[in-house]
Amino acid sequence: MKNRFHCCATCIHFAAEKKEKGGMAYRCVRLGYETKPSYTFTCWEPTAKVKRLMKKEGIYSS
Repeated sequence: MKNRFHCCATCIHFAAEKKEKGGMAYRCVRLGYETKPSYTFTCWEPTAKVKRLMKKEGIYSS
């Protein structure tokens, strides 16, 4: 079963910055790479809010 929460935008290492000339820049602070909110990687660590939602749905235990 695929975890619907697992994507860069829900990771603690995800950073979004507004560009001066419009648009957004998305980065993985841990890896130092440009990314997109919908990408998924195995190094994913969910934010506290996402962990709570996952626990509520029985997906996460800790």
